[in-house]
Amino acid sequence: MKTVYNEVLGNMNLSDEWKAKLAEANIDYVFLDQWTAQKSRFLGKGLSGTEYPIALARHTQIVDGDIVDYDPATNTAVVLKIELSPVLVVDLGGISGGKPEDIIRVSLELGHAIGNQHWPAVVKGTKVYVPLTVDKKVMLSVMETHHIEGIKYDFQKGGEVIPYLAPHEIRRLFGGAGHESHSHEHAHGRIVHAHEHSHEHDHSHNHSHDHSHNHSHDHEHGHC
Repeated sequence: MKTVYNEVLGNMNLSDEWKAKLAEANIDYVFLDQWTAQKSRFLGKGLSGTEYPIALARHTQIVDGDIVDYDPATNTAVVLKIELSPVLVVDLGGISGGKPEDIIRVSLELGHAIGNQHWPAVVKGTKVYVPLTVDKKVMLSVMETHHIEGIKYDFQKGGEVIPYLAPHEIRRLFGGAGHESHSHEHAHGRIVHAHEHSHEHDHSHNHSHDHSHNHSHDHEHGHC
């Protein structure tokens, strides 16, 4: 009977203690795509070919570098590695203290630019997170073409933005990418303003039909 791994012992990227402890260790890396990384239960496969049944607490958010097993006697460890796509981060902080009419104008212009491309997005504070849906050059070209004054934008690694997002926001950015999830979250250019006190009720079906009925205070805006 295989051992089931149900606890994250630490993180080799975020902890100097673990980083030092695993410096000379024999590590079996389990690479996860961005869909699997949103789950708490799955069967991972290490580079060694060994399978690892993972069953973490519900709503556990896996972070790149999480350690699920460590044996000091043999100096071996099992570490989860996440391969997330980059995210276009648009920062509106530069206009947050401006005139209300300027804030409204810029926000509408950005919504128009994103909506016309049918890009899903999540608003968090003064930043808008847009997942990579086409080539980076194409996305940057669209932003440059619209030339929206007062904003800044650039791509960040998916793993870098994870800590700033709630689980349901992470699923909106990464959950459906490259996966045939028949989600009811049809991403027709909507910008989802997700408040942190959102109460999410996930009705999971066997065929990964993810009904994310967010009985929350999310404001969903359609095409501009």
